[in-house]
Amino acid sequence: MKKQPQRSCVVCRTVRDKKDLLRVVLTPDGDVVFDPSGKVSGRGAYLCKNPECIKAEMSKSGRLARSLKHNITSEELSGIAKELEALIGDLNE
Repeated sequence: MKKQPQRSCVVCRTVRDKKDLLRVVLTPDGDVVFDPSGKVSGRGAYLCKNPECIKAEMSKSGRLARSLKHNITSEELSGIAKELEALIGDLNE
């Protein structure tokens, strides 16, 4: 049996399989984007598929930026949150 890579959510610090988390990436160009494939090059940070973690990040707006070692604008953060919430809405239905 192959060992599954483990990652932790930057908000709740829960350790899960990498495939069970959502990846946000700071690309080499300096853009912060959602990475559904998990293969975009750049520095990545992971969030749970739990809407509470996304809402907590929106209210605190610091843990994701700290993990990526990059200041995230409120526009970038709200854009990523909308993408993640849309995906989570699709998953929960």
